[in-house]
Amino acid sequence: MKAKYSLTQSDDWRWQARNAVTDLAALETALDLTDSERAGVVRALAGGFPLSITPYYLSLCARKDPTCPIRRQCVPNVREEVVVQGDLRDPLGEEQHEVAPHLVQRYPDRVLLLATDRCSVYCRFCTRSRMVGAGGGARSRAHLSAAFDYIRATPGVQEVIVSGGDPLFMSDQRIGDLLAELATIEHVTNIRVASRTPVTLPQRVTASLCRTLRQHPSTWLMTHFNHPKELTTQAKQACAMLCDHGIPVMNQTVLLRGINDDPSTLERLFRGLVATRVRPYYLLQADPVTGTGHLRTPLSTGIAIMERLQGRVSGIALPKLIVDTPGGRGKVPVGPQYVADEDGCHTTLRTFRGELVDYIDPPAVTGGPWR
Repeated sequence: MKAKYSLTQSDDWRWQARNAVTDLAALETALDLTDSERAGVVRALAGGFPLSITPYYLSLCARKDPTCPIRRQCVPNVREEVVVQGDLRDPLGEEQHEVAPHLVQRYPDRVLLLATDRCSVYCRFCTRSRMVGAGGGARSRAHLSAAFDYIRATPGVQEVIVSGGDPLFMSDQRIGDLLAELATIEHVTNIRVASRTPVTLPQRVTASLCRTLRQHPSTWLMTHFNHPKELTTQAKQACAMLCDHGIPVMNQTVLLRGINDDPSTLERLFRGLVATRVRPYYLLQADPVTGTGHLRTPLSTGIAIMERLQGRVSGIALPKLIVDTPGGRGKVPVGPQYVADEDGCHTTLRTFRGELVDYIDPPAVTGGPWR
């Protein structure tokens, strides 16, 4: 039987989008699926969390190895139907914190604008699996008007995080119009665009897109590399183009069981990102999304990994370990405990080598120019 989709690489991101694998027959031409994967795909196509994988990202999957770290991120598995204690449909309480259609506010100085429900690849651990791929695509200016009105009327909002779905899966024109609108709001000092396209669809990053992202004077790109295998030549070139156009690139890695939950894998990833001029920003404890228990790690795993990397990896390559607390209460940094003892102004610290070192606070000072 002739394959419906070819893994031939194309520099045209629209070709990649049009030829994304979205059905079982196409996926089976590229991968030797297990029974669990096949059942997972059938479940997804029957109304579960959708399947979509670009030819580029699919080419990174090992055909015969179901433990492949790329394959486990994008191929459905029947274990997604298993619900465990703590699972939540909306783990970050975004619906509860919606202040206008498609606009979420969980912090006083920033809002989350959900500009589309479409992605090039539907990651199986997605926080918004309840809504992405549900239909509608990119939100029109009319659909976002109430969100823009809220931002304009709320001077405490200084930052807008544009997400979805993946906002870079929209056209340059639509992205430009959205950013130009935000640029007219004086108290919005910076924009974060959250996109996984440098990882899953690097062909999308063009000079034209980079110029479009500069519509707002301070635009940052937040991306999402989870494994060093994703740092391909194409992905590195996409990140370099963004940086060369003056767009800072930060990375948020999700800690995933059997994919990147060991120090050596994350060390290679973080070093590779820094070499690509991408700053590792967060190592995120995976959100407790319904059906993702098989991909989540105990919190102790992340803490142990961070302890192993501390002092052995450059500070610019070491992200914060973050738990985004259930219910939308906000992000909390967690990590190893380096304070061994405290006694008055004496604090005993434990270094990454295991040495105990005393630190003595300065004496109390009264007066001074800082008062």
